[in-house]
Amino acid sequence: MKRQTRKGFTLIEILIVVIILGILAAIVIPQFTNASKEAKQSALVTMVQSLRSQIALFKLQHNDYLPGCNPVSNTTFAEATFWDQMTLFSDLAGGTQAAKDATHVYGPYMQSKPVNPLNSSSSVAAAAAVGVGFVYDYNAGAGSGKLWGVDATGALINQ
Repeated sequence: MKRQTRKGFTLIEILIVVIILGILAAIVIPQFTNASKEAKQSALVTMVQSLRSQIALFKLQHNDYLPGCNPVSNTTFAEATFWDQMTLFSDLAGGTQAAKDATHVYGPYMQSKPVNPLNSSSSVAAAAAVGVGFVYDYNAGAGSGKLWGVDATGALINQ
């Protein structure tokens, strides 16, 4: 009599392979999570450096006025004015418009409003808080013009 030999894997062999794959996944997945967070922080640092240099250029071209208000009218910071002055053409007094003309010759300094990759916010405020994308040292026009990123917990990302 001939004996038939079965080809294939036993249940034990398959279970051992599944357990080994589970252990490997438990080791590797947390490392990818940390890499993703570090990549987002790195992107934020690069974005903040770019914004800082563009704010410095705005200040240089607008007689030492920081973006965020019309220096002729007042010194109160307005977030909408800040983003307009960074993304549209401006005149020497800080007035903005979408098209370049004889008086609106400066800018735009950014193509669009940047979004903080850590908390998906574009908002600018004077202090860090949950939901704020960037902290801006404006201080009624007398601040340094520095900008910092904010993480999802509301803490500043130091560069």
